[in-house]
Amino acid sequence: MLQKYWQNWVSRRFQFTQQKQLSQRDVLVFIYQQGYLYLVLIVITFIAGVNYANNLILGFCFLISAVLCISFYLTFKQLHGLTIELVADEVGQIGQAQQLLFYFHQPLVRARYLYIHVDQQQHKVLINQSKQHFTLSFYAEQRGKFEYPTIQIYALYPFGLVRAWTYLYHQEFTWVAPKSQFLATENKRQQHHFEPEMDEFRELRNYQSGESLHAVSWKQVARGQGLYIKVFEQSQHQDTNIEIHYAHMPSQSHEERLELMMGLVEQCEQQQLAYSLHLPHTQLALGMGSHQLLQAKLLLAQA
Repeated sequence: MLQKYWQNWVSRRFQFTQQKQLSQRDVLVFIYQQGYLYLVLIVITFIAGVNYANNLILGFCFLISAVLCISFYLTFKQLHGLTIELVADEVGQIGQAQQLLFYFHQPLVRARYLYIHVDQQQHKVLINQSKQHFTLSFYAEQRGKFEYPTIQIYALYPFGLVRAWTYLYHQEFTWVAPKSQFLATENKRQQHHFEPEMDEFRELRNYQSGESLHAVSWKQVARGQGLYIKVFEQSQHQDTNIEIHYAHMPSQSHEERLELMMGLVEQCEQQQLAYSLHLPHTQLALGMGSHQLLQAKLLLAQA
């Protein structure tokens, strides 16, 4: 019950909308791990100094107490005043890294030694410029909407006795397109689009050793004129506009159909062919290029 209350309070307090400058209320500070041993040392030296009325021991006690107090301030200043901006990829793909970019801004240039903890990842970052960026990579296992986990940023500088930290409860996400799947053998319609037909006869030439016998002109052989190879010319009016239909994909699985469509999209982009997408509830107009590929991935991710 107490943990649930704490989680609700933290999520409300540390809401993040793309960009934020960390103020006093955004940074939590408390003693960290070895800091507890340091507290024990302070208590022991204080008791020893009082019991033995030893001013030297008491002076040492006050000195290390001052170090702890200064640590609170210095560690807090590692985060205070830092401006953080998050930018996520609009569209990604299964098997490829989805990137979350951090942009750090600080009004006065000074060294900040920070740790970024996200899910199972932990990275140490040195910020020593007025503007600096850092990239986190994630790998989605499923197609669809990928929501990035909550981010924790903390500092232990300078002595590791105190920790200052903050949370980023953001709303960043990426649409993840399906992985590409290619057919081992294409159907006739796909062959028409991806393997141009040599349908206009141009000339006969002499057969050369090692060539396939499929193109041999057997009429000349029957007449005793020798071995000749038929040479065809590619049709100049070949249709290079590809229509990729969801209903035409040779699979009953929804995910496999989307993967096959993704494979055809990538083939079209590689061969610089214009293409259109036809999905059950939406479609993408004819086009090609980086913007067309981005839109195709987005539609396949949302399908």
